[in-house]
Order: sequence, then structure tokens, then C-alpha cells
Amino acid sequence: MIVRHRILRLGTLPSSRYFSSFEFTVKLPTGIAYRQPTGLFISNEFVASNDGKQLTTYNPRSGKPIANVFVAGSPDVDYAVQTAESAFRSWRTTSGTDRGILLYRLCGLIEEHKTLLGSIEAFDTGKPLDTVVTDDIQDCINVTRYYAGWADKIHGYSIQPFAEKFAYTLHEPFGVCALIVPWNYPLMLALWKLAPAIAAGNTVVLKPSELTPLSSLYLGNLITEAGFPPGVINILSGDGNTGAVLASHPRINKISFTGSATTGKKIMHAAASNLIPVVLELGGKSAAIVFEDADLEQAVKWCYSGIMSNSGQICSATSRILIQESIYKKFVEMFKAYTIHRMSADPLDHGPQISDVQLENVMQYVRSGIEEGAHLVYGGKEIIGPGYFMQPTIFADVRDHMKIAQEEVFGPVVVMDKFTTQSDAIQRANSSTYGLASAIFTKSLTLAVDTSQKLEVGTVWVNSSQDSDFRVPFGGFKMSGFGQELGEYAVKNYLRPKAVHLNLGVSL
Repeated sequence: MIVRHRILRLGTLPSSRYFSSFEFTVKLPTGIAYRQPTGLFISNEFVASNDGKQLTTYNPRSGKPIANVFVAGSPDVDYAVQTAESAFRSWRTTSGTDRGILLYRLCGLIEEHKTLLGSIEAFDTGKPLDTVVTDDIQDCINVTRYYAGWADKIHGYSIQPFAEKFAYTLHEPFGVCALIVPWNYPLMLALWKLAPAIAAGNTVVLKPSELTPLSSLYLGNLITEAGFPPGVINILSGDGNTGAVLASHPRINKISFTGSATTGKKIMHAAASNLIPVVLELGGKSAAIVFEDADLEQAVKWCYSGIMSNSGQICSATSRILIQESIYKKFVEMFKAYTIHRMSADPLDHGPQISDVQLENVMQYVRSGIEEGAHLVYGGKEIIGPGYFMQPTIFADVRDHMKIAQEEVFGPVVVMDKFTTQSDAIQRANSSTYGLASAIFTKSLTLAVDTSQKLEVGTVWVNSSQDSDFRVPFGGFKMSGFGQELGEYAVKNYLRPKAVHLNLGVSL
């Protein structure tokens, strides 16, 4: 049975600080103390789960527990979905202008709480604080502001086939959208989905990863403070079972999932039982191609950043580097020297793995590479001490059949090999079952454009890696999924066209 809540009239702001009985004080490494919500955020309230089950989130830099949060079970998912469905009846009639106003308010609150949100997320993910605040949270602000601007620019088209016939299209929201996000960029990827879904007029149930739920739950405070009506945005912390129940729920109208290909298949299978449309942004084994005319110093730095940032825990990480034969040895030596330089400045510069389980998974790939005969150039060991750290790891002479060349490692492990011609490089880059991204390093614009057109990937970087912009679509081909995040394309994910035919005088 759904508890009915009064819908806030648009423009009515609640108290500037939202307090719940399901929260406790957390002291961050920065010295900041704040109140962390631990409940499920449903209908603008933090509530306990039906069975009281909780999970513990840990700091990857220390391995120590941070907080216990509630785990949404099947009854809680039912409650959240029914609440979102009830809210949609009113929300769908809210004008795009008013939806945009609420998103602008939320954007302002994220900006106001930028340092705190960054501190929470750095604590929960183990990332360097300045990286989270400057890059991740700033991206949250940019994305929310961008889609706030889109909210009142959604329209259909008019079509007049002949004088007595007029037709037009409506671009309508789906209804209740399930948004399931991973742990590597928790709040950023949540807003990549949430902001366009809300701008398009949907209501949402957001499920953050069980490993990094804290910043998303704190966002619930800002959603309430911004004045969103109860039930429009709901946030369920939980485990894999929570996501499975959400994906298979018969009252969900659209699913957007970011995560591994293995889990993506399960999501798609669950959605198939109800014919729910899905957007999947999955894993990758992205190749960087370094041609012999490239600026090697810049190529080394970009390739290092492309795999070692966030300790390799990036779906689009350029974890394979294909280097033209004439410069192969020099590039490997330069890459190793640059890695040693970065490690000497700060051995923990690249950050930890998210958990002890993830660290062991990556180490298994390292052992596999050695066993299969790849040349271990550098690293390959855990860093002894607190937290889940390992050395940046470089393999050379990695053949395409090797496990570390085929599978997504999701850690600071790069594999290198040589190629002879452009066609050889393209064939090998495309040999992966994934198709998320690729990078090209060359001074030849003609070579860059021609190679870009022949790569079977959703994103190509030329003389850079991991570039992202909220105005530019991001998505993959093949086993990397389908559908796009960001830009106008993301708004279209959450709209479905309806055709209306008007008879202006045709008689039977």
C-alpha cells in the first residue's frame, strides 16, 4: 500500500536544511563533519528498508568502514516504483519551463555543496579530493545546467502530406525510469542519466552501486531543498539483487544501465520479460594507436592518463596500445620512464582499486599475462600498506589471443604490441568484441580522419584520451552497449514519439 504524500506546488521550497532520523555524523579526512543519510530516499523522505537489512561501505584508501546504509528489497522497490508512478501523473503535465527551473535550482545547490559532495565521494571511492571536486563534481554541475536548458526545448514536428490531411508528433516521456549506475563515477554518472530523464518529464528510481552510495544519498537532501515534488526522484541504495528486482519490475517503463557487459546482459534479460526498452553503456577494451609520426612525448602522457587515471577503473580506458613498429621500443621505454617518474613523485598517485575483491581480480589478470608469456615491463605487484593499491603495470609483446588483450581488466594494467601498417592497426583495434572508444596519435590529419572512420567504436580521440563534454554524445558499439549518454542524444533516450493524424475533410 502506497503512503500518499502531498505534492509540493512548484516553486515552494522546503527548509534549507533537510534532516532525517536515518542519518549519522561522518567526519571526513578533510576535517569536515556532516550528516550522512543512510535511508532509502522515497517520496522526498529517507526511510528504512522493509526488512531492516543494511550494507557497509568502505574507504578504499584505508580499507576501513565508513557507514551502514539500508538495502532496498523487493517491497521497497515496489514502494519506490509505485510512488514514482503516482508522481508521474502530475509531473508529466508540468511545463518544460518549470522542470528547467527545478533543475537549475538543483544545479545551484550542487555548486553550493561542491566541496562537501567532492569530499564525500573522495572518501567513498578513494579518489584524490582535488580530482573529484575539479573534474567529477564540476561535471555534475555542467550536466545538470545543460539539461535544465533543454527542458523547455522539447517539441515534435508538423507534417502535412496533402491539403486535407495534417499530422503532428508529440515527444512524450516514458514514465518511470530505472537508472542503475556503477561505482567508478558515482554522482557524475547518476546525473548523466537523471538530468536528461527529468528534463524530458519522466520520474526516476536511481540505484547507485553498493560500493559507493553515499554521495547519491546525500543528493536526496538537495533534491528536496530544490523543491522537486515527492516521488519524482527516488534513490535506492542496495546490492545486485536490488538492481535485478528493479530491472524486472513490470511498472518500470525505461532502463538505463552503466556497468559491465556481464551485468548488462542480465539487465537486458530481465527487461525482456516485460519488453522494457534499455540503454546500455558497458565495458570496453579500447585501443590507442600510435603512428610513427606522432609526438611521442605527448602520446606517452596521454596514453598514461588514458589507462592509469582512476587506477584504470574507466570503461573507456585505452588499456591496449598499438605502436607502429619503427617506434615501438622507444615508446615502451618512454612509457616506462614516465611511469617511474610519476610513481617517484607519489606512489599512490593513480589511486586505489575500489575493493579488495576488485584488487584480487586485477592481480589474477596480471598473473595470467605472465603465464601466457607477455613481457612484464613494470609493476605487477600490490602496494603493501593500508587500502587496495597496486603498482601501475605495463605489459609489452602482448598478442591478441592473450586474456589480458581480450578481456576488460578494469585496473591500472596496460598491454602493448607493435603493428606494421594502418590497415594492420585498424584490423587489430577492431578485433575486440567491445567497441566503446579508441585513440589515435598522429600529426597527419588525413590519416587521423581516415582511421577514425574505419574504427568500430562510439568515440574516437585524436591526439588525446578520455576527453568528455556534456554536449557531445558518449556510447558504444558491439559488446559495449547501445544508446548514448550526454548531448541532445541523451534527451532522446527518455522520449518516445507519438503521431497524431488530423482529418481536414477526407470523407468515405
